[in-house]
Amino acid sequence: MEVVQTARMLLSRVTADDLLAVHEIHSDPRTSVYNPGGPSPDLESSRAMLDLWLADWSERGLGYWAARPVGESRVIGFGGLRRAVIAGDEVLNLYYRFRPSAWGHGYAVELAEAALLVGKDLGTVVAVIRDINAPSRKVAERAGMHKQRTIPYGGVPNDVYVA
Repeated sequence: MEVVQTARMLLSRVTADDLLAVHEIHSDPRTSVYNPGGPSPDLESSRAMLDLWLADWSERGLGYWAARPVGESRVIGFGGLRRAVIAGDEVLNLYYRFRPSAWGHGYAVELAEAALLVGKDLGTVVAVIRDINAPSRKVAERAGMHKQRTIPYGGVPNDVYVA
């Protein structure tokens, strides 16, 4: 679904106009503490990331959303489902990343729950979470997911959560 409304957010298909928000969120060192690649180093890296997300929508009809509080234009985060091959399995990868100002308000759980509803009839939904990323594990668990196994991913141990 290109647009989903939750209790507090409008989740809409990313667009090229989201580039600055993608960069602001993904270049912030606080949002990349558990990312082995670190924060996005420059606008071009963020543009390449957004281009992949845009291609997901146009080629696969599914992808990440920009998350905005209902009635606001400000993007507070990104997330949703993306088709991926993880440890040899074709899955729907659940992703969520929010501005630090949005942390602690339950937005990530709300987005994850919406994504799980969208993905339930489309395939296996997983969240690949670094083994040391306790905040992200809590989001997955609160959304109803559980740890299935640990795999090497991106050069570091990651837990695979399933719905």
